[in-house]
Amino acid sequence: MQYLRVLGHDVITIQETGRASEAVSYSEILQFAIETERAVLTLNRKDFIYLHNKDSAHFGIIVCTVDSDFEGQAKRIDTAIQSTGDLRGQLLRVNRPSN
Repeated sequence: MQYLRVLGHDVITIQETGRASEAVSYSEILQFAIETERAVLTLNRKDFIYLHNKDSAHFGIIVCTVDSDFEGQAKRIDTAIQSTGDLRGQLLRVNRPSN
């Protein structure tokens, strides 16, 4: 998250919301994002792709693959966001590069 912040993105984690110890459902996370007009960034591709396909009335969902190169991943996420523009209703997939 720190690399996304350095790139100028307003990022909040579930831990920072004070709800990390709760059993928050994926639909509740998406609803929180909608209420606060935020996009969701997640490694949980399966559930959030399902939620997007069910209803695309959200402020964006970015699904990623696990990548230990946090800085590189943040740059790929930033590039995807910049090339998309308005994330509203969009599902972006950001994968780590294959070697």
